[in-house]
Amino acid sequence: MNDDQRVARMHASLAGLSVGDAFGDQFFLHANRHLTAADLPPPPWEWSDDTEMACSVVDCLHGHGRIVQDALATAFATRMDTGRRYGAGALELLEGVRDGRPWRVVSAESFGGNGSYGNGAAMRAAPLGAYFGGDPARAAAEAALQAEITHAHEEGIAGAVAVAVAASVAADGTEALLEAALDHTRGTYVRRGLRRALGLRKATPEEAAQVLGNGSRITAQDTVPFALWAAARHLDDYPAGMRACVTVGGDMDTTAAIAGGVIAAGTGDACIPPEWLGFREPLPAWLDRR
Repeated sequence: MNDDQRVARMHASLAGLSVGDAFGDQFFLHANRHLTAADLPPPPWEWSDDTEMACSVVDCLHGHGRIVQDALATAFATRMDTGRRYGAGALELLEGVRDGRPWRVVSAESFGGNGSYGNGAAMRAAPLGAYFGGDPARAAAEAALQAEITHAHEEGIAGAVAVAVAASVAADGTEALLEAALDHTRGTYVRRGLRRALGLRKATPEEAAQVLGNGSRITAQDTVPFALWAAARHLDDYPAGMRACVTVGGDMDTTAAIAGGVIAAGTGDACIPPEWLGFREPLPAWLDRR
């Protein structure tokens, strides 16, 4: 792909991610607890930290054509809106960066010195993968760089790599998302989940989530395999992929954000119903929309 095509795919993926995030997030609201996955929540659909951080990744790629860790860490910290439901670990880490502590130090110190293996690095990785469409090795390397800022644990990094690789091959017209993600993901629990997902191609969402998880533990290994299963299963049907994520509960905004970003990386934003795009609140004013 040429530069214009790469940028277009990146923004399509961001649209798919943000609409999925906003759609899934509506089902946590008390006023919407009566809704089923087949229903369309009333607007407006507010997005969460998934979208806010993904926008910073996109903005970094616009400005540098690659991940510049120090610049992205600063962007994550200074743009953090605590009203977007950041997790406690991410909130503490980014507040430390905002107070002047080096991101490498606070990331390594998190969770008792083990680093985070949450799903936060994966939830923002699909647009990056779309930007490096057709080059999954580069997508994997850049995804690891953006992950390290907040997730020093190998599982958190593996989740981001798997999502970015899936989006990269989807943007290049390849349907073997799970196989490609496996090829570039090291021997982790995330990888084990991806391998299990390969054997669930004909499963229902409920059956797949029973084996793979639904993100309820907020870990990469409990989130990424199902989200990529949903994307691979519904590559040609964005709404069905989003509804599959909501059907199984758990971290619905994050699984839908990941799956939505990967699906739209492959099909472009035409796959997103215009009504859904209209229901999603606008993206941040600071985002570079070139």
